[in-house]
Amino acid sequence: MENKMFCYQCQETAGCAGCTRAGVCGKTAQVANTQDLLVYVTKGLSAVTTALRAQGEAIPASLNQLITLNLFTTITNANFDQEAILQRIRDTLAAKAPLLAQVQDPSALPAAARWDGSGDWEEKAAQVGVLSTENEDIRSLRELITYGLKGLSAYSKHANALLQADEEIDAFLQRALAATLDDTLTADDLVALTLETGKYGVSGMALLDQANTQAYGNPEITRVQLGVGKNPGILVSGHDLRDLEMLLEQTKDTGVDVYTHSEMLPAHYYPAFKKYPHFVGNYGNAWWKQKEEFESFHGPILMTTNCIVPPKDSYKDRLYTTGAAGFPGCKHIPGAIGEEKDFSALIEHAKRCAPPAELEQGEIVGGFAHAQVLALADQVVEAVKSGAIKKFVVMAGCDGRAKSRSYYTDFAKALPRDTVILTAGCAKYKYNKLDLGDINGIPRVLDAGQCNDSYSLAVIALKLKEVFGLSDINDLPIIYNIAWYEQKAVIVLLALLYLGVKNIHLGPTLPAFLSPNVAKVLVENFGIAGIRTVEEDMALFFGEQA
Repeated sequence: MENKMFCYQCQETAGCAGCTRAGVCGKTAQVANTQDLLVYVTKGLSAVTTALRAQGEAIPASLNQLITLNLFTTITNANFDQEAILQRIRDTLAAKAPLLAQVQDPSALPAAARWDGSGDWEEKAAQVGVLSTENEDIRSLRELITYGLKGLSAYSKHANALLQADEEIDAFLQRALAATLDDTLTADDLVALTLETGKYGVSGMALLDQANTQAYGNPEITRVQLGVGKNPGILVSGHDLRDLEMLLEQTKDTGVDVYTHSEMLPAHYYPAFKKYPHFVGNYGNAWWKQKEEFESFHGPILMTTNCIVPPKDSYKDRLYTTGAAGFPGCKHIPGAIGEEKDFSALIEHAKRCAPPAELEQGEIVGGFAHAQVLALADQVVEAVKSGAIKKFVVMAGCDGRAKSRSYYTDFAKALPRDTVILTAGCAKYKYNKLDLGDINGIPRVLDAGQCNDSYSLAVIALKLKEVFGLSDINDLPIIYNIAWYEQKAVIVLLALLYLGVKNIHLGPTLPAFLSPNVAKVLVENFGIAGIRTVEEDMALFFGEQA
């Protein structure tokens, strides 16, 4: 049967091989193909901006932001709105046209840079998708780089929302996108570019960490409420802290409470958000449970970024999107970077709704980003030196629907009592509500925050390496057992590889976009491995101790 589409960028891709009829994420073949075309024209624009930089020309921030937002729009579960994606293609072609005229030798540019949008777009999309690269290994490396850049774009976009940017990161992102169009590059060239992508992944996460902490303070140990209040509420999901800040300001004294969902949980850890008495707590769990949880919330939901599950009709009229997110039939809140968004429709909608139904009670503790953990460094180091803490286990990354992900809950339960989990991202929902206790007052689950806060885990590891006088980060008593789902996890992985971390275990399956030869390179050079059973991995990591 002829493929209607081809996409294998997420962990849940069909058969761990590729979605060919419709996306497991819920996107149609038409949307998938249009996203392919958006990536193609974005690469074309990037080739033009890269050529202009080589000529000494400056690229305006608005163009950097357009390219970043284009990539973010194509991340898994971000935007299902065909018309919105088509408009981004039109905007990109319009932005490129005057720039192309400034390139001194346009004949040296790839075809994507010179395409003016003429012809049938559906036919063009079918020609430029993932499978247009025939060589399996070159295709694998090009997609690995592209998906890493999509993850990097997410972190850049969040920093941009807080009016921070790094021209060097933007220039690299565009140069690397353009390089995926270059047929003269060998597999070795692309492997080197993959590691360079990891280098800029570290820079991108550091930029966002700086933007977040300068705007909202350093995360601190915080107890977050899981119950609900008696007022109507708005539920905020996704990742964007600036959107949350604007909403909290606009809901002051309105009688409407605000709750976080999934990856927005770490917003509670920032001091600046604690001044809002109507910022009640966290509602629900990881993104994939939203169909049930959004229905019981009763009030409107604001999706600030990716992690949309196609909504049920019962709450579709309560689902609002903004930024890179979009779903057909749902209201979209506009607002460019630096603009104040108007959430009045959302707030008025909330006032007409019943308060949320309670899902659970109690509280959850988090806020262990690098500044907070380093403030506890003496306590942590003493626990390690005394043998109270034998090992740290990095269990960062993404959660997902696959039943096989129960492995991570069972793994956390089975860990020896002298181990501490370092986590970031929504993978934590597999174990962050378990009663795993503490070690000398140090909780056994240290949540650094969102997926981008994996940077904090790297900073902590590097600091421990320094404190213990080690020459190699791999000599630390740290195990890496990471869950992945989408492209932000890819840039985190590449960042760790750039930092020299080896023997990372990745699950629940290895990425489908890794060809056998590319996977072999990662295994031989970095010790990348998959997961097995909990019992087998306990024996591998802890030996007789398990």
